[in-house]
Amino acid sequence: MGEEAGKQSGPDLGLGIPEADLAEGGLLVGHVGDEPVLLARRGAEVFAIGAVCSHYGGPLGEGLLVDETIRCPWHHACFSLRTGEVLRAPALNPVACWRIDRRDGAIYVSDKLEIAPRPATPAAAGARRAVVIVGGGAAADAAADALRREGYSGALTMFSADDSAPYDRPNLSKGFLAGSAPEDWLPLRSRRHYEKRGIDLRLGARVVAIDAKAQIARLADGAQHSYDGLLLATGAEPVRLTIPGADLPHVRMLRSLADCRELVARAQSARRAVVIGASFIGLEAAAALRARKVEVEVVGPDAIPMERILGPEVGRFIRKLHEEEGVVFHLGTTATAIDGRFVELKNGEKLEADLVLVGVGVRPAVGLAEAAGLAVDRGVLVDEYLATSAPNIFAAGDIARWPDAFTGERIRIEHFIVAERQGRTAARNILGHRERFDAVPFFWTEQYDLTISYVGHAEGWDNVEIDGSIEARDCALSYRRAGKTLAVATINRDIESLRAELEFEGAKASR
Repeated sequence: MGEEAGKQSGPDLGLGIPEADLAEGGLLVGHVGDEPVLLARRGAEVFAIGAVCSHYGGPLGEGLLVDETIRCPWHHACFSLRTGEVLRAPALNPVACWRIDRRDGAIYVSDKLEIAPRPATPAAAGARRAVVIVGGGAAADAAADALRREGYSGALTMFSADDSAPYDRPNLSKGFLAGSAPEDWLPLRSRRHYEKRGIDLRLGARVVAIDAKAQIARLADGAQHSYDGLLLATGAEPVRLTIPGADLPHVRMLRSLADCRELVARAQSARRAVVIGASFIGLEAAAALRARKVEVEVVGPDAIPMERILGPEVGRFIRKLHEEEGVVFHLGTTATAIDGRFVELKNGEKLEADLVLVGVGVRPAVGLAEAAGLAVDRGVLVDEYLATSAPNIFAAGDIARWPDAFTGERIRIEHFIVAERQGRTAARNILGHRERFDAVPFFWTEQYDLTISYVGHAEGWDNVEIDGSIEARDCALSYRRAGKTLAVATINRDIESLRAELEFEGAKASR
């Protein structure tokens, strides 16, 4: 990941470049020794930071300059030019900053700067004595880290029902399942990170009840934990098939790291796989299994895969892409039974399979919130600050249904980056900052060598405007309703995706 972005290129900035080579709003990638460095000019100031995004190694020099920040073209992480600090997920770690010297009409980059930690704000210093986070995914991890970064020094406990520390869930159906990403790439942070920051991470710990009035979280083992601030980040649960044979050993789902480990183990000896479900998880997994030379057949109820999300044109293109890789589709039908050798379909077909992957969607895990008396409607209802209907309880990630400022509707989104960004906002609001969550949703899918980026949110549209060619893999699609663009999907137009995000934010930028 990101090997090309990290290669030494451009001028040696230690030797200097003419000031005229870096125009206002300009970006220039060079190096100091073996380290790639990005120069950026904003007005009279020049900044020098690491040129490689700390998430997957994206090339920041191909990104978008917005005020005193740089946005990564691959997955829309955002960094401060002044401090290198991560301002937006999915990046977790800052990039280095370098000293600038300007003399005799030239710009020189010398040694790295030591950036002092941000001092605690009064709100962070005294707002809470004990914070509990229920969940161990993207939102939970981001919130725990943000609480410490904001200067909160009280008790901080994260209860995760998972047996693994927070990990990069998007990679499960992509590189890890395909065999191109080793498992040691998956953890978001080391166990040492949690220990060093005083985050009490408890794995395999299931919270079974929350007493909102007494402010107590009760665990399955009978223990109870008091809090004066709580974040619900319980995520989503996979929809399970209820057909005969759905509980057979070779029928698997893909939601957790444990699920993926089992799939990887079975894929090593599997000859034929049937994927039930033709949306993102199902098709990403199909591509990953083909990378392992497993024969794959995909079953889905819709006539065109992913039509409801990306439209018929993209859906047909994705089907063709998979078919060129040997995948066989059975669309407009569903599975009715599974036995040790076959998957039987509603249309009467029988598909041979020694591995069955079920990816038919997820549901928000709202049982805990509902039992606690929180307002629930197709998710946990929160306000623009991610606060629930109960005092001192916030919600983030797949379960949170919030009022979207752009569409004016309540929405709930099951995307990893949205969860990370909500976790950070929720943490700040637990500390009393009253920060609105207004980040524009972003996600991406990788299937074989195709990457599609999607910014915004369109649950329905009456028109899709296509600029460029889907077949040529050079296009932008605008999903519009009543003349308003709600979302933009791009293929090989990273800067356009960033600009679409910025336009949704109502901000101004230059490159």
